[in-house]
Amino acid sequence: MKPWPTVKLGDVLRRVERFEPRDELTEYPFAGTYSFARGIFVSGRKLGSTFALPKIQRIHAGDFIYCKIMAWEGAFGIAPKETDNCVMSGAFVVYELNCERIDEKFLDYFFKVPDHWQSIGSQSTGTNVRRQSLHPSQFEKAEIPLPPLGEQRRAVARMEELAAQMHEARTLRQQAAEEAEALSASWLNSAFTTLAKKFARSLGDVTEIIGGGSLPDTTLVEEPSSDVLLLKVSDMNRPGNEVFIRDSAIGLPKNSPLLRGFRVLPPQSIVFPKRGGAIATNKKRILTKPTVLDPNTMGVFPKQESELCHEFLFNWFNNLDLASLQQGTAVSGCFELTDGGLGRQ
Repeated sequence: MKPWPTVKLGDVLRRVERFEPRDELTEYPFAGTYSFARGIFVSGRKLGSTFALPKIQRIHAGDFIYCKIMAWEGAFGIAPKETDNCVMSGAFVVYELNCERIDEKFLDYFFKVPDHWQSIGSQSTGTNVRRQSLHPSQFEKAEIPLPPLGEQRRAVARMEELAAQMHEARTLRQQAAEEAEALSASWLNSAFTTLAKKFARSLGDVTEIIGGGSLPDTTLVEEPSSDVLLLKVSDMNRPGNEVFIRDSAIGLPKNSPLLRGFRVLPPQSIVFPKRGGAIATNKKRILTKPTVLDPNTMGVFPKQESELCHEFLFNWFNNLDLASLQQGTAVSGCFELTDGGLGRQ
C-alpha cells in the first residue's frame, strides 16, 4: 500500500474571523475547548460585560478550532452541532474546512491521536510554559497525511466501527466488574452469616474498641512529623487514604512529649467516624502508622489473645452498615457511636 500523501493544514483549512462588538447587556452562549483533543463544548452563558475584550467571535458547527495559549495541551477540536452560533474570545483560532478535500470526521480523528496534537502543539513559543502560544502561521504549516476523500471516509467508517467495538467491550467489562463485585459482596455476606451462626463472638470480647478524644496541641510544634498520625474524619478523604490511612494533615514524632497520656492505636487498626452525619458515609479505613484519634473517630483492633486477624476484621466491617446502628429519628449529630454501641452525646 502506498503511503498517503501529506498536505499542509493551511491548504485544506481557511481561517475565518467572525468578530463582532459585544453588547454588555446581552447574554451570549459561550463555548470552550477541552484539553487533550477532547473537543469543543458549550460552557454556559455569559453577559457581554464579563468579556475582557471589546469584541467576540461567532463559531459555527463544523468549524475546526484551537486555543492559541493551550495548544501545547491539545486544545483542538471540531465544533459540534450544539455549539453552533456560540461565541468565543480572541484566544481561539477558527477555521472552515475545504470539504471537497478533507472530511470533517477524518480531521477530528487525526487530532485525537496524542502524537499528532502533541507534535503540532509543541510548535508553541513563549518564555512561560503555561502561556506559550501557537501562532496560526505555525499551525497552518503543519502537515497531515491526506488520502482521497473516498479513502478518508472509508478510514472514518473503520475507526467508528472499532470505536463502537471498544465501547461495547468497555461496557461489558464494566458490567462484569459490577456483577463480580455484587457476587463477591453476596458471597462475603453469606460467608459471614454462616460463620456468625457457628462461631459468633461479641465484638468486645475479641477486640479493643477505642473512642477518640481531644488531640495534642500542635500549635507550637516547629518540626511536624508523620511518625504518629493525629487523625480527623477529614483525613479519611485525603488522596491515597481511600483504604489505608497513610498520612494526615498533622502528625508528631514518635518521641514527642505531647503524646504523653494519649492512647495511640497500633497500625492495622480499623478506624471509622463515630458522630453525626459522618457515620452515614460508612467510611472504614486501615491504619498504616501509630495514630491518635480525634473525638469524631473510633478505632478497633484485635486483642492479642483473640487470634482474630486484621483482614478478617476489616472484611467484617466492610459488610457492616454503620448508619444502621443509629437509633431514633433525631437530626444527624444528636447521636454518636460509643465504645459500647450507640449513645446520646
